[in-house]
Amino acid sequence: MKIRPNYRLVALLIILAVLAIREVALELRPSFLRPGLHMMAYVSNTADGTITAIDLVKLLPVATIPVGADPSGIRADPARKELWGLSAAGGYAWVLDVTTNKIIARIPVGAAPYALDFSPDRVHAYVAASGSNSVVAIDCATRQITARARAGRRPWIARISPDGKLLVVTNRADATVSLLDPLTLATRGLVHVVPDPEQIAILPDGSKAFVTSGTAPQISVVDLRRAALLANVDLGGTPSDLLLKPDGGELYISSASAHGLMVMNTQTNELGDFMLLGRSPASALLSPDGATLYVADQDAGHVIPIAINNRLAAHPVTVGQGPGASQLTPGGDMLVVVDSASDDLAVIRARTGSLITLIPTGERPRDLAIETF
Repeated sequence: MKIRPNYRLVALLIILAVLAIREVALELRPSFLRPGLHMMAYVSNTADGTITAIDLVKLLPVATIPVGADPSGIRADPARKELWGLSAAGGYAWVLDVTTNKIIARIPVGAAPYALDFSPDRVHAYVAASGSNSVVAIDCATRQITARARAGRRPWIARISPDGKLLVVTNRADATVSLLDPLTLATRGLVHVVPDPEQIAILPDGSKAFVTSGTAPQISVVDLRRAALLANVDLGGTPSDLLLKPDGGELYISSASAHGLMVMNTQTNELGDFMLLGRSPASALLSPDGATLYVADQDAGHVIPIAINNRLAAHPVTVGQGPGASQLTPGGDMLVVVDSASDDLAVIRARTGSLITLIPTGERPRDLAIETF
């Protein structure tokens, strides 16, 4: 007996197969990419003084670039197709041309720099040199230092206000915050704050700054217009990271020692909600629309997505060991997370919260930046 093929069934199966292949391709490929556009992740490796360049379209490492001992503070400059970073042990800033993966400048800034910030117009870069008690302003086009000033003892981070009118510097050994003119670095004020001040968040209107302590369960609220301390707010644990909601209304403070997330009302300077998250929730990332907060739990080896408006935590996404710094790709298709203990970069499909792959990096990766060109 001859069996006649069911052409309708065959056609239906072919259509379903094509649709499945298309769906997988769309999931793996960021939706905004056009042919010829590159999307790269750059990971700083503290143990071997290199940057690992990772192609986020092919999901492969493509280059290992020596930049100097103890690289940190890497920041992307899309306007110039450059990556800026620091050699904390070498005492200089370096500039990488992302189109060639070549170092095109090294700028001496002083001993032990850890963080770098760009002015809103990308004209200047600012670096605090902790080991030389100084702050420098760098012209991004000429790579020349345009101003240098003394700060307090062990200046940790220099952050420019969103309007570009004030530079805020935490001085760790003095328990102070220096307020500087961004062009001349002349002192406009000095405010005493919490012990061992480290991180800074500044309201969009430039009116207030929030400063964390590296050793105490406290955060300082500083009036930037009057150069005055408004409050030292007690927290439930030592702050690990802080992120400001895009509209400036709420401040999110993760704390490994408190095992959770604290939410502060930036108008009243009062703590509101607390979410218990896990073993050691530390580094955090807020989506550009302010809807989702991603918190990395270093000890548990996973990332927790949180719908921040209703304070709902989704199922944790298991990644490598010691997850820390993270970034979303442009368009928000993928979340990439540095795993400092397993020496890899986790790539997560943001829409579904599923792990795509782990990509090897150098030894003890720490910081992360993403460039498209």
